[in-house]
Amino acid sequence: MAKPLAIVTGASTGIGYHLADTAARNGYDLIVCADEPRIDQAAAEFRRHGVEAEAVQADLATLAGVDKLYAAIRGRPVEALMANAGRGLGRAFLDQDFGEVRRVIDTNITGTIYLLQKVGRDMRARNAGRILITGSVAGFMPGSFQAVYNGTKAFIDSFSFALRNELKDTEVSITLLMPGPTETEFFERADMLDTKVGTQTKDDAGAVAQTGFDAMLRGDADVVYGLKNKLQTTMATVTPNTVLAEMHRSMAEPGTAKR
Repeated sequence: MAKPLAIVTGASTGIGYHLADTAARNGYDLIVCADEPRIDQAAAEFRRHGVEAEAVQADLATLAGVDKLYAAIRGRPVEALMANAGRGLGRAFLDQDFGEVRRVIDTNITGTIYLLQKVGRDMRARNAGRILITGSVAGFMPGSFQAVYNGTKAFIDSFSFALRNELKDTEVSITLLMPGPTETEFFERADMLDTKVGTQTKDDAGAVAQTGFDAMLRGDADVVYGLKNKLQTTMATVTPNTVLAEMHRSMAEPGTAKR
């Protein structure tokens, strides 16, 4: 019998890589996607688990990139979609290049929900499937010096719960994974290595991925990795936004790594 198929985006490094590796170890064939050539090497490593792994290099900030990934499915039933691709951007909003701003929005929001709609429709038609969306605890806080990224994650966090409710009478489950700062290339790519959050000790990407994968299989609505992050999200619901913004500033303002 054919193995179940999982799609993982942002799978060349970080949480996405470990989500794909976990799925492979659990017997899923893979279609893995990233916007860099390293996705080919990652796919080769996943095949060591005795599964098929097809690499798709595509820019998921574009509709054409999402279409390229979707075409690779070739009509095969998707048992699990792990929509993990994301992009960060540090520093003050007024100092950012708007092309980079737009790329964060289009990767984190536009491309993500376009892929979710295309694959989600197929799952609904079959009345079967599991979707894991990588949000963030950042969605609970106004992100001073990371304003666009936090705003996109606030959208994704909210969107995930809404989509889950719309599908509550089906056998399609939506699970939201909300990591905190995690040991990946995120902060280097976001130009945040001179910030407190960029230099502090972070969570292990493999452990975060395993937590999200397990929650997806259970059909949980959401999961926050780590006690510290759980406390942070709980406190954020009762703390004034002005206070949260100042707290975030102390972590993400350029130069805070030296203070």
